[in-house]
Amino acid sequence: MMEGKGKREPLRVIIMGAAGRDFHNFNVCFRDRVEYRVVAFTAAQIPTIEGRCYPAELAGRLYPKGIQIYPESELVSLIRSESVDLVVFSYSDVSYVDLMHYEAEVSAAGADFMMLGVAHTQLEAKIPVVSVGAVRTGCGKSQTTREICDILARRGKSVVVVRHPMPYGNLAKQKVQRFASREDFDRFHCTIEEREEYEPHIERGTVVYAGVDYGKILSQAQEEADILVWDGGNNDTPFFKPTIHIVVVDPHRLGHELQYYPGETNVRLADAVVINKVDTVDPRNLDRMRDNIRRVNSKAVVICAASPVSVEDPSLISGKRVLVIEDGPTVTHGEMPYGAGVVAAQKFGARKLVDARPFAVGSLRETFEKYPHLKNVLPAVGYSSEQIEELEATINATKCDLVVSATPVDLSKLITIGKPLIRVRYEYQGIDHPTLEDVLAPVLE
Repeated sequence: MMEGKGKREPLRVIIMGAAGRDFHNFNVCFRDRVEYRVVAFTAAQIPTIEGRCYPAELAGRLYPKGIQIYPESELVSLIRSESVDLVVFSYSDVSYVDLMHYEAEVSAAGADFMMLGVAHTQLEAKIPVVSVGAVRTGCGKSQTTREICDILARRGKSVVVVRHPMPYGNLAKQKVQRFASREDFDRFHCTIEEREEYEPHIERGTVVYAGVDYGKILSQAQEEADILVWDGGNNDTPFFKPTIHIVVVDPHRLGHELQYYPGETNVRLADAVVINKVDTVDPRNLDRMRDNIRRVNSKAVVICAASPVSVEDPSLISGKRVLVIEDGPTVTHGEMPYGAGVVAAQKFGARKLVDARPFAVGSLRETFEKYPHLKNVLPAVGYSSEQIEELEATINATKCDLVVSATPVDLSKLITIGKPLIRVRYEYQGIDHPTLEDVLAPVLE
């Protein structure tokens, strides 16, 4: 990292983030460091984050008033008004083209631009860590993580999942979060996005940790497990140093494994790479994907997998006009035009996929404007109670026969839907050898 200018002139820093990696980078690399003065965070990707403050309770003794969080759109003016020396880029799932646009913007405004290396930001556990990452949002980390937990549990291992941060509420109260039941979701006022990640684990009886301060989270979580499983977010690198690092790639987005930050870093660090969705892709793309993986990491074990979709009663979909609800991050900043919901609707004979855009309410209209590739899907966005209400209103206003919901969350427990709803489920399915169990052998032994 850059050296400060001296005791009287610490380097003035802005951390660009999206409520997660940015806070972790601050906690690990900047908190209590007198040679730096973090003057602001900026926020992107996640609505309602900007305008808040990273509280003094978390920021430490050098920041008795906390650190203000601003919209990313104010970055250049902040660099100039705060005489900023250094901008630290601290969020994920960004194309290399966009990343270098940020660098140019920061450089032209008069500051240096930095991305922290993995070695500076990973914490070391005293028990084994199996980490699951990806090269893009929506590759299939969640079902891969669940399968790994099932394998470890079947072999008699006590497993605790630590999830990549999603602290969208009261940051001080979310310093360390432990989820063991559905009641904990209400206790921490979880958003839909948080529930999507935690709920499937809780249904299996697996304890999940998340929050803001991952030093304290690690200290607590490792006391109740034989093995920690790091459940990554977006395409970020793990916060804990892994014993085994497993990375999921998506052949439907061929080339993205070498074009997005920090997804390529994950591939280069991987002990094993899972090529997911192999049952629905051109075999020529699989060969090209293998070549791309070998080009940057010839030592990684390559595993082929599928994520088959299922519903309780497929006949309910046949011939119907359906509104498909997809996992929000996958189809928004993950840039996928469809997800498991569309796959299920088409597989089971839906007559028509209904366009929800004309019926969108409130911030959902802005979501569709921001992501114009979304046509016949409704992203399950719900970062606040107001947005959850807007999602409910949009669903109920949309003219359709059936709602096909592919978000891992049971929406019927959160909102009132005045029309039939069917849930889509998808799980990991290994294809031939090698298998995940083969890769996990060192920790199973």
